[in-house]
Amino acid sequence: MRSVLQRVAYASVSVDGRVTGEIQTGIVALLSVEAGDTETDARYIADKIAGVRFFNDADDKMNLSVKDVGGSVLVISQFTLHGDCRRGRRPSFILSARPETALPLYELVVHHLHEVELLNVATGVFGARMTVNIVNEGPVTLLLDSRRLF
Repeated sequence: MRSVLQRVAYASVSVDGRVTGEIQTGIVALLSVEAGDTETDARYIADKIAGVRFFNDADDKMNLSVKDVGGSVLVISQFTLHGDCRRGRRPSFILSARPETALPLYELVVHHLHEVELLNVATGVFGARMTVNIVNEGPVTLLLDSRRLF
């Protein structure tokens, strides 16, 4: 499972012109499920999203988590994070999990962030064509990958 995290001052996601998720200070988590991912991968990613020290403290050091700053998380499904561009010019998405596998794991990440980590969580619509507005703060962007633990 991969997630690109962006520290934001504001973010929203819309489907067909209707806002489905919106946050102020927090993290946008673009999330992709890889074929073969399990609930262990989903919990790992959710724990990292909630706990990564992504925000500056009083000394301007990145020492605070989204929970520490009372921020929110906007989770957006994005299977293209598993796109492989090594050969040719057209990306291959063979590594991306099929929707019937990816959706429950995506939902587990959202559930874990909201119910276990007690964060305010907003979402896009899984599998939909979405318009995402991000005001990246910093800018700060990190990549998480549950398959690259060492």
